[in-house]
Amino acid sequence: MGKLSTHVLDISIGKPGAGVQVSLYAVTPQGRELRAQAVTNADGRCDAPLLEGERMQAGKYELVFAAGAYFAARGVELPEPRFIDEVTLAFGIASPEQNYHVPLVVSPWAYSTYRGS
Repeated sequence: MGKLSTHVLDISIGKPGAGVQVSLYAVTPQGRELRAQAVTNADGRCDAPLLEGERMQAGKYELVFAAGAYFAARGVELPEPRFIDEVTLAFGIASPEQNYHVPLVVSPWAYSTYRGS
């Protein structure tokens, strides 16, 4: 079986986003189900995969990053309401035997993602 991982890169300073709260939800016909929560380490990564083994299933998911809280904790001056607050990345896992790496590249004004491995 594969695994799901993530990391955060703060492009406003060109460094890993340490201390970002990350929540993973499975999106089912019944709604969103929380599957994992983590906080990024000094390297901007979670200490363990968010999904792996039997928990790695095909389906729709959402990663929610508390980016606004991260920037506020760093002392970045932000407008209220924040332009970038919670970043939700909706994605699908079609082949659970593969590795899925879904990073967040973020600043207080923009964000991007891609599928890594």
